[in-house]
Amino acid sequence: MRAIATEYRDRRHREERKHRLNREINAPELRVTGPDNEPIGVISLQEALRMAGDLDVDLVEIAANATPPVARLIDYGKFKYQEQKRAAEAKAKQTVIDIKEVKFRPGTDDGDYNIKLRNIRRFLEDGDKVKITLRFRGREITHQNLGLDLLNRLRDELADSIVVEQFPKLEGRQMIMMIAPQRKKAAGAPNSKPKAAEATAPQDS
Repeated sequence: MRAIATEYRDRRHREERKHRLNREINAPELRVTGPDNEPIGVISLQEALRMAGDLDVDLVEIAANATPPVARLIDYGKFKYQEQKRAAEAKAKQTVIDIKEVKFRPGTDDGDYNIKLRNIRRFLEDGDKVKITLRFRGREITHQNLGLDLLNRLRDELADSIVVEQFPKLEGRQMIMMIAPQRKKAAGAPNSKPKAAEATAPQDS
């Protein structure tokens, strides 16, 4: 009956998974741990399958490339749930950084400029990067210096809180600058402020 139970588990619908179970395992020897992750030792595949049958659990190969491969005696449904829970916890701890885009024109007036500047500051405070795009229309492309002056003005006004990841660069009819929030200095770090390099007129790409 034990062998039949193990074979039945093997015949269950095999969704895509990264672990081999029970008789799918082909290594002659395995380093096995028990249901509570307690070490059992290196035993033969047949002995591990017998133990799985005795405990009415699955034999799950969790490190196929180890020598010998590592397997665990555990119900696969429970094992999969534990993996998903760990993955969800790790994902929750990750910091998600978005890239926000703010668009300007060479002739953006001061009122609109200040509104956009406040939005940029808010994005940076939220920990997001900001892609600043300046779009030229028609003959405006012949006055790239106006766009460059505007981007340099932005950079100077934000200098105390940003790192410039991409200085103004012309891409087609757009001039693009990428900025990111400045990393907080570690305690005791010298309070020195690197000089920002002055951007020069970009070349057409």
